[in-house]
Amino acid sequence: MQFDDIIDRSSTYAFKWEKYKQRDILPMWVADSEFASPEPIIQALSQRVEHGLFGYTLPAHYAPANQAVKRWLSVKHDWDIKEEWIVWTPGVVPAFNVACKAYCSPGDTVLIQTPNYPPLRAAPALHNLNRVEIDTLEVEGRWTLNYAQLESAAKDPKCKLLILCNPMNPVGSVLNEQEMQKVAQICAQHDVKLCSDEIHCDLILDVTKKHLPAGNIAGLEQNSITLMAASKTFNIAGLGTSFAIIPNKALRTKFQAGMQGMVPWANIMGLVATEVAFTQCDEWHQQLLDYLRENLAFIQQQVDTIDGLRLLNVEATFLAWIDASGLGVDDPQQYFESKGVGPSPGIDFGDKNFVRINFACPKSMLEEAFKRFKA
Repeated sequence: MQFDDIIDRSSTYAFKWEKYKQRDILPMWVADSEFASPEPIIQALSQRVEHGLFGYTLPAHYAPANQAVKRWLSVKHDWDIKEEWIVWTPGVVPAFNVACKAYCSPGDTVLIQTPNYPPLRAAPALHNLNRVEIDTLEVEGRWTLNYAQLESAAKDPKCKLLILCNPMNPVGSVLNEQEMQKVAQICAQHDVKLCSDEIHCDLILDVTKKHLPAGNIAGLEQNSITLMAASKTFNIAGLGTSFAIIPNKALRTKFQAGMQGMVPWANIMGLVATEVAFTQCDEWHQQLLDYLRENLAFIQQQVDTIDGLRLLNVEATFLAWIDASGLGVDDPQQYFESKGVGPSPGIDFGDKNFVRINFACPKSMLEEAFKRFKA
């Protein structure tokens, strides 16, 4: 299978590989994969390059990409949207920063679940907003939100926005219908808008789980901004293209106003790649999920054999949030690196006792990582 192929990225200046350049450490940190994008995407980009002109393309005018998003959400997530709800952005990080700007004033409060990935945790302060963290709790072998804490924090009149990551990065949980209804109830009761980062929504690994887009939940349709992209799933993050789905016209207008003069259009290559990903790559997508499930099973088996490591059920994403507190070391990140493995440091996400392993790679790379760790 193509997912087994080792692709040399050492000469491409890839962010992931530059971190440990000229060091014998396997980079398993930032969330891009080691898999080549599907062939239809590569071919479509090649054809676009051969055309030779790369002038302005307004994403709203690029009908095939908008139609592809509508098709994908209907087929994969049972969500029938209107194309006018789509707002294209050059990444979900700019998008949730726009949400902070559009729906809050300096001094307001933004709720952020923790642990969470660094750019999301950093967003409120960039806009002179207060960040209040909502803990993630272990319940029946999986991670979920502390809903009592969420409701208490949402009562603050200064609280204007909740930014969720669902599926949750780094802990890998998928919020179920009951959990999403709790979020909807709390947001409605306390007039808090929801910005839901769902960039990992097409990476559901637990076959008993289903992703539920925020904008398709009763009570959230008119009170939410749903952020999505093909970038993680199809390994096209470097093309800088994502989209927000905002059914409420007033919210959408405010969001678009927040972008003016600061956020560039999504670029033509990213639009082409998204179009093809969402129309021609269904079979590749299924093969990817099957491969990631096998990798996850391998990681879980390995972690279970190592004293001091612990991993709860990963329902989605290609990221394993590993509890290393049992190792008895002051700095788990440094310890992993000393073994020749480079995960994401847990402290960046809000908990220094954890590390995050990216397992979107050939299985042989995982095998080498655990061989090093056990040595």
